[in-house]
Formats: sequence, structure tokens, C-alpha cells
Amino acid sequence: MASGAAQRAAVEGAASTDRRPARDRPRYRRRAGDALRRGRRRVRRREPRAPRRPQRARGRAAAQARLGRAAHWQLPRVRQPAGVGRRGARGPRCGRPRPRSPAAARRSGPASEDGRRRIRGARVPSWCRPGDARPDRPLSPAGDRRVNPRERFVRGWEEGFAPGPARLLSVAGGGYRGLLGAREWLYGHGVLKSRALPCRVVSIGNLTVGGTGKTPAVEVAVQTLTELGHRAAVVSRGYGRSTRGVQIVADAASIHLDPEEAGDEPFLLARRLPGVPVLVGSNRHDAARLAIERFGVTAIVLDDGFQHRTLTKDLEIVMTRAQRPWGNRRLLPAGPLREPLTSLARADLIVVTGLPGADAHEVTEAVGAHAPRVPVLSAVITPSECWEAGRMRPLRLTDLSGKRLVAFAGIASPAAFAETLRETGAVVEALLEFADHHWYSTDDVARLDVRADELGVEALITTEKDWVRLRRLRLPRRPLYVLSIRLVLQSGEAAWRQAFHRACP
Repeated sequence: MASGAAQRAAVEGAASTDRRPARDRPRYRRRAGDALRRGRRRVRRREPRAPRRPQRARGRAAAQARLGRAAHWQLPRVRQPAGVGRRGARGPRCGRPRPRSPAAARRSGPASEDGRRRIRGARVPSWCRPGDARPDRPLSPAGDRRVNPRERFVRGWEEGFAPGPARLLSVAGGGYRGLLGAREWLYGHGVLKSRALPCRVVSIGNLTVGGTGKTPAVEVAVQTLTELGHRAAVVSRGYGRSTRGVQIVADAASIHLDPEEAGDEPFLLARRLPGVPVLVGSNRHDAARLAIERFGVTAIVLDDGFQHRTLTKDLEIVMTRAQRPWGNRRLLPAGPLREPLTSLARADLIVVTGLPGADAHEVTEAVGAHAPRVPVLSAVITPSECWEAGRMRPLRLTDLSGKRLVAFAGIASPAAFAETLRETGAVVEALLEFADHHWYSTDDVARLDVRADELGVEALITTEKDWVRLRRLRLPRRPLYVLSIRLVLQSGEAAWRQAFHRACP
């Protein structure tokens, strides 16, 4: 009895210190807790949640009750009028909100701006965040951009992957690095040997996946060799071609293969270099031997040949971009690097492409760390000519100034194509991007027509490489302009010529 009296006295003493009105004081003040099963003195269980998800009012940190539905379900569209239900009409105090505890405020976060539910724990990529919209990159020619796996990788290489995929790709990148290291060791110790050809070999390549200006650089290399008195031929793998084995795309007289049979880039080189033999083959040695035997060439230019170690090369030229040249600096598949940056030491020349005056400090830092003796040259990609497809009517570049155009491209860097167009004074109303090496269909042309009609532009415009992949289709209703580009050395032209004189006398 004494203990019961003491408990009642303690409760009454605690009640006397409570300054809240009697109607707001709890009736039992935790005295019913002894009758409950052990649960850290909490009755309600909280719903599973991610951090900063909305919680019910006065929800505790470890337990909340279930009220017949999950805490984060969307509200139904149809409900009974307020106040009508099992408990009858509202009383005078029913509409007053209860005070919100500080703990609940910390646990709950604001809903998304668009009011839609988010997947718990989902990472919102930077390109979807407010303020990062890209007006010159529409969703797609049809208005709903579908991102293919390759584009997801390219975007991840530039902006980063979510933590889970990043860990998996890093593991795969470690395996790829090990294979590269083993190959370098085998070549360095003479286990694997590069085979020499009875002519000069010049390689144009890059260190990353993506466009760096290799194709126009091949044209400049062929022109330089011709000026030195060489008879040059171009050897390429022929990415995306339908044929197999070694094929002759063009000889000194004519072009023998279609773009589908040769690949878009070899066919383009054959068009741009009349009289120069162009061959394709996965075995570059066999293709080069055929060029020597059939056409009597004295120099071979390897397109995309930096990673090709089976041939002995006299001059190694590496192309790179000025802006974000190495992406996230990780090896495939976690990043765009095909080889580590230490491989720059194998190069004889490094050519940086970009807009005039572009900042190339990332390139100079990497070269200074891994290849300090290799000259670094700068170049720009500029328009060379333009014509109207179908009629094959030539246009002056000045005719593009002020024209409202819809541009589209299926190349590695469509944004660079748009910047080149703006340099001519053209007004690019929209840039429609397709995957690199995309072969166009009649549906694609129809979507281009729809987009041009929506914007009311004067014409459409694309690259010469894209024109190669759609030239057999029905043309759009509006005029279609085709823009050709060329590589112009801004600095280091003397170093370029000196390297060719030394390697290919």
C-alpha cells in the first residue's frame, strides 16, 4: 500500500508542475505502459521510408501505426465530404491542427516540385535538375527522346554514374586495365611483335571513345604526304559496314562500294580524296599489303590506328578535344578512355581540336605529366563548303547567315556541329540528335518534316557524314543543306610539317 500511495503522490506532483490546461494533459501519463508488451514504450510503428520522406504528424522515430494504407500512398481522387464518416460530424476542436514535433519536421521533406512521386533512393541526374535545361537539345525528332544504352554510357562518362553501376563498371574497368597491361608487357618484352611494311605508315587516332576530328585529320595527312611526293592510301577498319574481309572502297579512278558496304567514314574519305585508294579491313596488315601490291603506294595512313599495335608506325598522331578531353578519366567501360593517359608517351604529335581560343589546360596538364617531350598542336574544325541535296546546288557559306534552320546529326558530338553552324551566322532553331553512325530511315525523314513544320524554318541542315547515310532516301519536303568541314591548324603547323619530313622523307 505504501508503494501505491507513493506512486499516486508522484503522479499528482508531476501533474501539479504541468502548466498545460487540464483538457490537454494526457489522461494516463505513461501509467498504461506496464500493461503493454515490450516495444521501447512505443505503440505505433513507422512505415519504411527513405530519408526526408513525409511522415505522419507526431510520428516517432521508431514506431508508427498503420492506418489501413501505406504512409506514402497517393490520395484517392474521390472522397466523402469532410466531416462525414464513422465518427460523425466534427466537433469544435476537430479542425484544429496538432502541434508538429521538431523530430517530425526533421524526418519529413518537401515533396517534388512537379507533385509526382519519386522512387525511393532514386538519384536525379544533373541533366534533369531545374536550371540545367538544354534548349538546343530537344527530346527527339518526334518530341520524346528515347535514350539508347550507348547514349546512357556517354552521358555517364561525362556526368558520372549512380553509385551502384559505378562500382560494377569500376570492377570491369580494372579487368580491362589488366588486359591492357598484359598486352603492353607482351609487346615490350618481344613476345608480341609489330610487323613492318615496305612503306611509310602514319597513324591518326585518339585516346577516347568519341569524335575528336580524326576523319578531317586523315585528309590533312594525305595532303601533306602528297606534297612530300608520296603516293598515299587510306586503310580503315570500316565501322558498321555490311561486308567482311579486306575490301577496296575506291581506287585511283572511282568509288566501288556503297556506304553500307564500306562504312560511312571510309566512303566519305573516298569522296573527299579523289584519286586516293581507300581500303577497309579488320586486318590492317593485309589491307595495307593489298594497297602496296595493287596500287604501288609509298605511304599508308591508318584511320583510327592508335590502339592498333600489329603494325610498325613511323608517325603516331593523337587527336583530342579541348573541352573535357578525358571525360571522367576512367577506362572503358567505366569511362571513355581506351587506354590510360600514360599511353600519350607513344605519340609523336598531339593535336587539340576545339573552338578558336578554347581552353586546353586539361590536355597540357596530362601531356606535361605523361609525355612532356611530345609537341601539342591546336586546330579548329571550320566549314569548307555547303550545297543543297537533291539539286546538288552549291551554296556560299555566307548564304547561311540569318537563315532559320533545323539541324540534325548522328555523329559523336552533335553540339559541336551546332556551334560550327552558329559561326556561319545561321540561326539554329533546333538540334535533333541521333546516335553516332545512325542509318536513317523513312520514319526519321518524316519526323524531320514534322519538326520543321512545327518551327516553320526555311530548311534543314546536316553534316556530310550524315548525308552519306541518308542519301538514298526520299528527301524532306523542305530544302536540305549539307555542310562539309575541314581541319585547320591554328598553331604548330611548322611542327606538323617537320614531323612528316622526319618520319616520311
